Amino acid sequence: MGSRTSRLTRIAPLPTVRRKPVPRQNEMGRRRRPIAMLALALGGFGIGTTEFVSMGLLNLIAADYGISEAEAGHIVTAYALGVVVGAPVITTLTGRVPRRRLIIVLMAAFIIGNLLTVFAPSYGLLLVSRLIAGLPHGAYFAIANLIAASMAEPGKRGQAVARISLGLATATVIGVPAAQWLGQTFGWNVAYGLVVVVGLLSFAGLWHSMPHMILMPETRPSTELGALVNPQVILSLLAGAVGFGGMFCVYTYISWTMTDRAGFPENLMWFVLMVYGIGMVAGNWIGGKLADRNVDGAVVGAFLTMIVMLVLFFVTSTVAPLAILVFGLLSVGGGVLTVNMQTRFMDVAGDAQNLAASMNQSAFNIANGAGAAVGGAVISAGYNYSYPALAGSLLAVAGLAIFLPAMLLLRRNGRANAE
Repeated sequence: MGSRTSRLTRIAPLPTVRRKPVPRQNEMGRRRRPIAMLALALGGFGIGTTEFVSMGLLNLIAADYGISEAEAGHIVTAYALGVVVGAPVITTLTGRVPRRRLIIVLMAAFIIGNLLTVFAPSYGLLLVSRLIAGLPHGAYFAIANLIAASMAEPGKRGQAVARISLGLATATVIGVPAAQWLGQTFGWNVAYGLVVVVGLLSFAGLWHSMPHMILMPETRPSTELGALVNPQVILSLLAGAVGFGGMFCVYTYISWTMTDRAGFPENLMWFVLMVYGIGMVAGNWIGGKLADRNVDGAVVGAFLTMIVMLVLFFVTSTVAPLAILVFGLLSVGGGVLTVNMQTRFMDVAGDAQNLAASMNQSAFNIANGAGAAVGGAVISAGYNYSYPALAGSLLAVAGLAIFLPAMLLLRRNGRANAE
């Protein structure tokens, strides 16, 4: 017995596996930062893919559940509702949650919502799953942009924010066409399966590389709600919600415009959307550079670009090559506007950074619905598919008209404080 005991005591204990401690933000190495930024952008890529791919799968979803395409279109509305509601509510109530934990939880919720979509047994549960998938959308981009800005090197905050938006823009070039092909080839739910895989990769990257963001201060709901009485935040929100709508007047009906007015082959519409996506990527890159120089000037320039391109699209919409070129240039203006409006919200929000940052996402999705509605009203009134571009140019003019007083007021207040 004694010898047996002695043999047992000589057996080496099993090694304990300990996870390497997560570093603090000010302790992270140079290698961890780009991985963390890539994981954040990859999450944006997945979100952009799931947001835009639904529109091209409605006919398949309608056939599968035995409903009309109009009813199937309600899944787009459910997702947008999740974005508009989830963005301000989540960011307001989670101001004291550590940013690393919150961004990981938001990505987990996004994965769950899309996983439910893949296996939704009924139309009702499909609607619920799209609502769940949309809830973390706006909050994710708001927190991801703030994290990117906080981790950015001095003088490169705008470029850091642009990298996060780049994930969304790249989704329109790569993610949406890939998911669309998968959905049409293997079944619409496989498209959302791709989104789940992308979400899991982002989750793994965030878990591995995201540091404890100790340089980002906690906030209370009362502090965040202060953004709602900040005239700069409100005017920026209105300018974005109205002005962005001009782009969606055209984007929503681009398939009909190109095929009906320009005689472009329907089976080549992927090329038109790819050009749009490339323009968004270029706009994000340019917008990031401009944001580090003059945010308000870049916003004005983006609005003017959109106004000119919308008028030109009306003129060139019957000539396919010119229409595609102008459509791509329109998206460049939209990309510049996206990055710089997001940066401006951060500049004017004071301590209410989280709620204000989420408002850019709310403005974008309000504009999505409003632009589609305005363009649809123009077509319903008997005008052809070229005319939504003119209506869109008026929305862009209105957005600029709202923004200019906000810019001048901020400059006047800045001069007064300097004196």
